[in-house]
Amino acid sequence: MNAPSLTSSYQAGRIKRPRRTAAQVGQLEQQILDVLAEDHPQSVRHVFYRMTNPRLPEPVEKTDAGYAQVQDRIVKMRRAGTLPYGWITDATRRGYFVDTFSGTGDFLRRVQGLYRADLWQMASHYVEVWTESRSIAGTIQGDCEELAVSLYPCGGFSSISLAYQAAESINARRDGKPVVIFYIGDFDPAGVLIDVALERELRSHLWADVDMTFTRLGITLEQIETYDLPGKPRKAGDRRALHVRETVEAEAMPAGVLRRLLRTEIEAMLPADALAVAQVAEESERALIGRISDMLEDRA
Repeated sequence: MNAPSLTSSYQAGRIKRPRRTAAQVGQLEQQILDVLAEDHPQSVRHVFYRMTNPRLPEPVEKTDAGYAQVQDRIVKMRRAGTLPYGWITDATRRGYFVDTFSGTGDFLRRVQGLYRADLWQMASHYVEVWTESRSIAGTIQGDCEELAVSLYPCGGFSSISLAYQAAESINARRDGKPVVIFYIGDFDPAGVLIDVALERELRSHLWADVDMTFTRLGITLEQIETYDLPGKPRKAGDRRALHVRETVEAEAMPAGVLRRLLRTEIEAMLPADALAVAQVAEESERALIGRISDMLEDRA
């Protein structure tokens, strides 16, 4: 997701920040490393917003230039080996691969770790998570995978096709469970309309007997106040959602806080100890798959 423009007095032709000294660069890199060591993976934008904290010894401006500085430092740190590549997530770019196998035994061994027990078999609800941006999706992807919930990054106003396909998948479940969808998006004139449009589109394709609850998990006005999230003025001339006086990106919410909010809501929908029970079952089934794989490879 491209970095949106950030208003600031540090624009071309105005105040120009002096170049950082080697000591200041080192301090900024240490701040980045500390934030990611505490909680990873995070997107570059998540790290950027943490670096705008004026209480830090070496903060960056809340501007496009500040974002570029953080992005540049992260690139250099990763290439230098001081920052693990896996601590930064980027779900905006993906490759497409074709898996091939040397035989049935090879296939079973390689997919052995993919086996998942059904955490939600005894749950009373079916849960999905939708995000406005792929950046946020990349940040919470690991939690969604662990908790076995579907994750949809809609990339702004969702395409009709994506909403239709998601609704058809829900219709095909035929288990009668109420559906709960948690949504995470920006709090800005467009962002507060995206989830409304998405909910309307999904409902237009769901069967009449499907009971769906659509909840904006973030960003909300209450969260902006509670966590003192950094924002910026809305664009002049934008007549949408006039109640939004200051815009706040979803990435302004610290990644760890966002994950905890999400996990708390999802885990409340699961039976007690469902994750622990499923993990025991998975270990047993994966061991069985491994033994079958051994037998097939010995026979080849």
